[in-house]
Amino acid sequence: MDTMSKEKNSPDRDALHKVLAQAYKGKNFAVLGIKLPPIRELLPAIPLRDGSVDGLFLLEDGTYAVVEYASGCHKTDMVKYTEHLAEIMERYDKEDGRFNLHLIIIYTGDVEKAEPVFDFGYLTLHPEQVFLSRMDGNAELESIRQKIHFGIVLTDDELMKLMVLPLSVPGTEGKQRMLERIVDLAEQITDEEQRIFTLSGVIVASDKFINREYLDQIRRRISMTQLGQLYEKEKIEYANQKVRENDLKRAKSLLNEGIDIVKIMKTYGFTEEELLHLQDENVTV
Repeated sequence: MDTMSKEKNSPDRDALHKVLAQAYKGKNFAVLGIKLPPIRELLPAIPLRDGSVDGLFLLEDGTYAVVEYASGCHKTDMVKYTEHLAEIMERYDKEDGRFNLHLIIIYTGDVEKAEPVFDFGYLTLHPEQVFLSRMDGNAELESIRQKIHFGIVLTDDELMKLMVLPLSVPGTEGKQRMLERIVDLAEQITDEEQRIFTLSGVIVASDKFINREYLDQIRRRISMTQLGQLYEKEKIEYANQKVRENDLKRAKSLLNEGIDIVKIMKTYGFTEEELLHLQDENVTV
């Protein structure tokens, strides 16, 4: 499998997350055969020791759902998931006895079947499983194509299907071809919100299974859409944030050296209140 490495908290990832966070609200996983409450919120990615989960959701009943896309079902992969779940529990478990976490593994078209339960002796992992190999990707795509052709607004279920359809076929090349067809189709969706959700969703769902060069081609193709504009906006905000963080570090260093606060204000544009707050020994940058 040819994978694409992702920079943690990159502006591109942040932009996609903001788009999806709004669009996911109220949707559910029923179209994939998973019976769970609707999604209340797509949660921010948690930096983990070996990467990040593909999706972390807060559901309407207060439980959490972790979504992982996988092209294999080795026991070693399951061990990685248990480590991810433990780190998520550390972040969100309030120790009130009500924490509940669902693990959803969405297998690509490369996987026909997998063990329903993974027993490690010290714990047992019982994930919710989705096998996209059982989905007729071509038929689903044609059905959605007809609705778009006639200007019919897609349902939430159809949007969720579009997001995972590239993964329904086996092999890297097959996934790339299907993704390209879906991007072509998504660009014909007249509803702007649905179009942007589809483009964002398929990129996030597929980015572990297609190579970097192809992903860059797809990004260039959508660079003129509102999603592309959002990328640029997020990159500017990201760069400005980094500049401010560096200025804060330098200002704090100068304060520690006893440099006059008025001089620092003039140099970096901070207010007196900001610098006095920064001077607090409990404030770290």
